[in-house]
Amino acid sequence: MDRFDIVVIGAGPAGEAAATKARARGATVAIIDRDLFGGSCPFWGCVPSKSLLHAAERHASGADYPWQRASRRRDYMIVREERAYPDDAGHVQRLEAVGATVMRGHGRLDGAGRVVVTHDGAQHVVEGGAVIIAVGSTTRVPDLPGIGTVRTWSNIEATGARELPRSLLVLGGGPTGVELAQVYARFGVPVTVVQSRDRLVPADHPRNAAVALALLRRDGVDVRLGVRAVRARAAGDPTLPDTIELDDGSEATGHVILLAVGRDIPFAGLGLDSVGIDPGTDLGILARDGRLRIADRLYLAGDPAGPELHTHQAHAQGEWAVRMALGEDLTPDYRALPRGTYTDPELAFVGVTVEAACEAGLDAFEVTVDFATTSRGFGVEADLGHLTIVVDRASRELVGAAIAAPDATAALHECVLAMRARVPIDVLADTIHAFPSTSRALGGLFTDALDTLGTIGAR
Repeated sequence: MDRFDIVVIGAGPAGEAAATKARARGATVAIIDRDLFGGSCPFWGCVPSKSLLHAAERHASGADYPWQRASRRRDYMIVREERAYPDDAGHVQRLEAVGATVMRGHGRLDGAGRVVVTHDGAQHVVEGGAVIIAVGSTTRVPDLPGIGTVRTWSNIEATGARELPRSLLVLGGGPTGVELAQVYARFGVPVTVVQSRDRLVPADHPRNAAVALALLRRDGVDVRLGVRAVRARAAGDPTLPDTIELDDGSEATGHVILLAVGRDIPFAGLGLDSVGIDPGTDLGILARDGRLRIADRLYLAGDPAGPELHTHQAHAQGEWAVRMALGEDLTPDYRALPRGTYTDPELAFVGVTVEAACEAGLDAFEVTVDFATTSRGFGVEADLGHLTIVVDRASRELVGAAIAAPDATAALHECVLAMRARVPIDVLADTIHAFPSTSRALGGLFTDALDTLGTIGAR
């Protein structure tokens, strides 16, 4: 039996960050994965989708960027040129270079601190001072009659497709559904989005949701809001689209149906029962609330931990879990957790809405501006977008911010840092912002918020 200070099950962003942090702290570490080291993000998620979004923007603007070029560039990004499957050797080499022991196989708990690794019928047992579960998440298949008879895509097929579908039906209007709907619509594919909620990107700011709806419809996407799928019906002919029946009596069709209604955590088969945890009943222990530690010497990181699903969250949690396992007194802080949807224009959000702030008991107000009326908006001929901040009167600090603009995800980080460091509005309003940037428009909002607060009580 090999013994390590840390054993990590799962080699996505959380697992890689955990292994790297453990080695930086001088700890021995083994990291196990049965599929791609690097996880979904570099191969089937963030990296290929953003490559395709860039290509779709170029194509829509009239550049010589057909789907064949976009597909080749995407394959280059995911290290799949002339291959059927991506090559993760670079991720393995980086882990080995820092001194991690890399194990390819299925990792399963067998009691506290003990992990059985199975590969090609053989088993190997390792023991860790602590175990970190960082197994990511998988596409949720809705419990829908007939869903197994129609042609479906997960994010893997959607970001890895080498041929355009004749038509695409997207079930789900979150970031994945919205981003990929825009990609395929801009390459000329007829796209329909079915969203059971009354708005797109429901976890985002309402103004961002309104922009998402406008940008998709501008690109020709048929968006159906407030309707739920009730049955799937196969066409029986590959040249004809399959059908999804909706609860309002209407139907939506697509030659391929992209499942983007949520993600499931693959807790089954991890051996949690060997440490007294039943994934089916111990929901309190496995609550995706970002606590990380779920038992003695056992931690979650990334998608299994929650509270949301982000690569940047996973990376931070991988490092946090190691620091906690090595004895550091640390409490995860998600007040300034940024969210980004990389459509054109981008959508970014941190913190809470003014409604949520007030419901939480804060005396909050918001200040907003139409992006198209800002200097940056005029410069890029914007017809969509906004900048919004939410301020707590008592603390004179930001508690939320949302931006819809071409560079929203970058501009938001001034607000992310301000919230994390509890920077008062007085300081933000007195900060010089480059003209005519999107950040300069934020500076104007900070000044407006200071005017609302007044100078009495300024720190």
